[in-house]
Amino acid sequence: MGPTHALILLLSVLVLGSGLFLAGTPLETDLTLLGGLGAIGAATLAAPGGGRRLLAVLAETAVRGGGK
Repeated sequence: MGPTHALILLLSVLVLGSGLFLAGTPLETDLTLLGGLGAIGAATLAAPGGGRRLLAVLAETAVRGGGK
């Protein structure tokens, strides 16, 4: 998965969440659904690499976020 795929997935989740909220879905339900999608994405990254890739992604995110 490259940066283009990550951007497309991020935009898809943002559009889905915004659309559900505008359609009248309660905020708690909307956030629960998006959290579940995040968990599925994390499990998808963890499964093939035995968790090593997920840890690498989390470490990279922590390093990038720490500089801000």
